[in-house]
Amino acid sequence: MQAADPAFDNSKIVNGLSVDVEDWFQVGAFENVIERSDWDGLKTRVEGNVDRIIDLFAEADVKATFFSLGWVAERHPALIRRIADAGHEVASHGYDHARVFTFERKEFGADLAKARAILEDASGQAVTGYRAPSFSIDQRNTWAFAELAEQGYTYSSSVAPITHDHYGWREAPRFAFRPLSWSDMIEIPVTTAMLGGKRVAAGGGGFFRVLPYAFSRWAIRQVNRREERPAVFYFHPWEIDPDQPRVPDAPMRSKLRHYTGLEQMAGKLRALTSEFEWGRMDEVASREASRAGQFYVDGASKGIAA
Repeated sequence: MQAADPAFDNSKIVNGLSVDVEDWFQVGAFENVIERSDWDGLKTRVEGNVDRIIDLFAEADVKATFFSLGWVAERHPALIRRIADAGHEVASHGYDHARVFTFERKEFGADLAKARAILEDASGQAVTGYRAPSFSIDQRNTWAFAELAEQGYTYSSSVAPITHDHYGWREAPRFAFRPLSWSDMIEIPVTTAMLGGKRVAAGGGGFFRVLPYAFSRWAIRQVNRREERPAVFYFHPWEIDPDQPRVPDAPMRSKLRHYTGLEQMAGKLRALTSEFEWGRMDEVASREASRAGQFYVDGASKGIAA
């Protein structure tokens, strides 16, 4: 690991640290080879992995947001309470990782309500934040923002403003924006950086595991220093678990994406949490609300993109 640059003061901006709480068999990469009906028969590893993450964050003295599946909270309520008791935010990742564009609006509303009730009961916290599974809010289903606002969510972090084979909304703003002309709810996209005039994904997950740590350092510094905005970083509990079961029937591309870099992930996270300032997503949302751009998707003018 390279030494930190003492000339750059990272402490001026608090970045958003988040964990998408799902188990190894619930990821999008395996959705075509592992049926939801089989989930309850598989060995769960999410509880031990999340406990390791809670300990890792405690060592670094950072707080984060855990976007949790209702399915996980339903089966591991004590885990969700431990997250809350450690001072972290519990937010929603939907009930069972169904992508938002697979729903009609009424179905999406039911999924939101079901997951929220389970999470609030388990955590003892009000749930005000949401992240769509696989960043699956995009130009096809902008009605999802209205449903979130009507259900009282104050922020979403559900947009990846890039082009990707699994997700992405290239035209969306890179930084916090208001998607509705009638609501104060804001969307906080996952972080991208600019390289050669093009947006590149730089918000964590597989990109953080596969690429050298120096890339993430460069990207976060660019966002903090040049844009003067917080970065939004995410990862999953299974990403710190090199001993998780293998899925032999998965496509080779999916296996490469899922298993590469698992052994190095915990060490990279320790470097990241020690080098930059991190906080909960609800706190980032509160600070970003005053300067969120307008990108209205409800029939009004899109205004000025953030």
